[in-house]
Amino acid sequence: MKIISYNVNGIRAAMNKGLIDWLVSENPDIIGLQEVKADLSQINSAIFEDLGYEIYWYPAVKKGYSGVAILTKIKPKSIKYGMDFSKYDDEGRMLQANFEDFSFISAYFPSGTTGDVRQGFKYEFLDDVSGYMQDLRKENSKLILSGDYNICHKAIDIHNPVSNKKSSGFLPEERAWMDKFTESGFIDSFRYFNPDPHHYTWWSYRAGSRSKNLGWRIDYHMVTNELQDRLKSSVILPDVTHSDHCPIVLELN
Repeated sequence: MKIISYNVNGIRAAMNKGLIDWLVSENPDIIGLQEVKADLSQINSAIFEDLGYEIYWYPAVKKGYSGVAILTKIKPKSIKYGMDFSKYDDEGRMLQANFEDFSFISAYFPSGTTGDVRQGFKYEFLDDVSGYMQDLRKENSKLILSGDYNICHKAIDIHNPVSNKKSSGFLPEERAWMDKFTESGFIDSFRYFNPDPHHYTWWSYRAGSRSKNLGWRIDYHMVTNELQDRLKSSVILPDVTHSDHCPIVLELN
């Protein structure tokens, strides 16, 4: 089973850059999207349906902002929109598909780069999502929480950890949250297979950062420990360029 997570930074722009042809070639069973920045009515959803996908869409209330989606060729037993916190749900940050033997969540964590107010909001989200995920684990221990976390966990996950030590996304408090989250029973699937540096999922549009591979690894497939024995591979696709992020791929047995 192939599962992809991809922050497309605007689904309409990504589609104009060849997203559909790539999706046909890659052919995932499930793909979680973040930052779709559109209502479903604003795209030709029949394109995805013709490829065999069921479409689940959770846009933000604010037009052209945030929003997550799940496209799946495997019919889910149920879908949950949001996490029962209106301040996050209004921003379209979490969408859950429950399958027979696991649940998959497409998540878009807040960014704190615009200042203290949003950084505070991000910390609130991190606190709340921790408790929420532990509650979900009581219902189904086999969870995959995939998406853009807007946090680099370790120094190895960012191109210049020294100059970015005071940057949102690499703050000590954020990294400590990632420590606590993984210690609570979640596996960073990419690091499970690959301990090497220089693997990133996001690059600034400035100064040729992507061509120089000056990036950040902020997108993750986090899986609960109960799925460890099903992990087959977890890779990053840096050469796929419909967005300032790139897709990440998880394969399960």
